[in-house]
Amino acid sequence: MDAVLHTNVLELFQSRWIWTSFIAWCTAQFIKLCADYARTRRIDMSYFVSTGGMPSAHSAMVSALATSIGMSEGFNTPIFSLAASFAAITMFDAAGVRYAAGQQAKVLNKITEELLNEHTLKVTRLKELLGHTRKEVLAGMLVGIATAVAMMHVFRA
Repeated sequence: MDAVLHTNVLELFQSRWIWTSFIAWCTAQFIKLCADYARTRRIDMSYFVSTGGMPSAHSAMVSALATSIGMSEGFNTPIFSLAASFAAITMFDAAGVRYAAGQQAKVLNKITEELLNEHTLKVTRLKELLGHTRKEVLAGMLVGIATAVAMMHVFRA
């Protein structure tokens, strides 16, 4: 209990693992923004707070966390095992459950659209881009690993 009382909350902002994860997330979101700009020729800042798309920012973030912990603490440590398990669960969820929910939202939106053509209904469209394809998860994982490798070299300097 004594150690908890003496911990400075601001130390969280000095954590190389937190910064590495955050930078990986930002990198993935920035890639999405650039890809959208190349397609539409307009900047859509909502990509910094959106879900879904290529690459997966969730995968980038958790992969960067696990990789940076492995690089600094060792890949044969309990904390790396925890981080790697957390990453695997997150990526499985992004490509599985959340992706399926997005597909269901597409179907429900289509049904609603067809009903609206025949009846007057008040409907809010469901968000369809919830999860990721396996390619998006893999790309996010690679972004996260590359970011972690680069950032761990920066933190060593």
